[in-house]
Amino acid sequence: MHSPFDVAALLLVLSAILAYLNCRVLKLPLTVGLFAGAFAGTLLLRGINAIDPGLALKHAINQFLASVDFPNTLLNGFLAFLLFAGALQVNFSDMRERKWTILALATFGTILSTGIIAAALSGLSSVLGLGLTIPWCLVFGALISPTDPVSVLDLLKRVGITRHLQAIIAGESLFNDGVGVVLFTLMLSLATAGNTADLSVLHVGGFFLWEAGGGALLGAALGAGVGFVLRGMDDDHVELMISLALASGAYALAGRIGASGPVAVVVAGIFISRQGADLAVSETARKNLMMFWRLIEEVLNALLFLLIGLQIAAIDFSWRSFAAMAAMIPIVLVARWLSVFGSAVPLHLRVQNIFFQSLILTWGGLRGGLSVAMALSLPQTMHKAPILTITYGIVVFSLIVQGLTLAPLARRLVLTRPDLR
Repeated sequence: MHSPFDVAALLLVLSAILAYLNCRVLKLPLTVGLFAGAFAGTLLLRGINAIDPGLALKHAINQFLASVDFPNTLLNGFLAFLLFAGALQVNFSDMRERKWTILALATFGTILSTGIIAAALSGLSSVLGLGLTIPWCLVFGALISPTDPVSVLDLLKRVGITRHLQAIIAGESLFNDGVGVVLFTLMLSLATAGNTADLSVLHVGGFFLWEAGGGALLGAALGAGVGFVLRGMDDDHVELMISLALASGAYALAGRIGASGPVAVVVAGIFISRQGADLAVSETARKNLMMFWRLIEEVLNALLFLLIGLQIAAIDFSWRSFAAMAAMIPIVLVARWLSVFGSAVPLHLRVQNIFFQSLILTWGGLRGGLSVAMALSLPQTMHKAPILTITYGIVVFSLIVQGLTLAPLARRLVLTRPDLR
């Protein structure tokens, strides 16, 4: 059994090696390069294991991944700090100007996407004989709908996308993680309850409101309180310690009271970002705080995408699941486009470039570690294997194909549509 330190050391070493190779050879965006390197290495090990099963490489990788406990590591570890770091980097004034668009995309858009994907998977399951019931299709729709495009924001900035569109992408990705976790929890309870008669619309609505609304109120209270404590503070070390305590404490406290930890952390981070910019700390202290959290984000993202790549070794493919995966990739993209149009377009009917903005929002809506973690956290039932396979396939396509083609697409749109700048 590996000790936690051994596991962390090995992951950091592998991340550093892959980051160096990517910098020297591949020259891809860091997260895409790390994922591609880990994915390729895992496929190579699986190929060697298939040639000589006596090496038991797949078993060794699975044992190592079991010691990491990826779902718990992400959902109760990485996610709090990644969301807090992302919230600190958003431009509050730009996000405030697009607050209704962000809210619509993160809530109604995520719910709409969940329903469309679930309906499509239900029909596909009947054709292929996957045995996925409607509640389990809703579980899949909920776990695959949250997007994670924060990692491509730097890329979009370099391309020259307008600040308002950057704010929409950042704001949606931060809030729909929390909404997605709440939806996933609710849909999983529906799928595993057996009798759904007691789960009325009022019960479901109350659960959703308490999770999301309670998390937002808690995050606002803690963020405002810590912002007041930091007022006039000019000790970088103390500020960093307090920010770490806020990110971890808000997430943990929200979980204890049954509210949404991701929503609480995002709202708290936005409060700190806003107050830090307006009144709290010196320019040097703000710069050091941002550099610290940017480093935290880069390291955790590196470890996260490395783990996603390694998780491929744990998949046992079946032809039905593989066929469903191939079919669901374009369906998920269409669902994303429809959810963007259905939720955001009514708010921007007079915007001339809404079609091109929706195209960037659709293709830039990458799926990542949160979807994988939620799929891995499913109970051991007959439904888990096909859901895992489909989830992995969509994440691989999203990170590699969409991640590598987003910059050329955005650059072309900026060149042809100057109003996107």
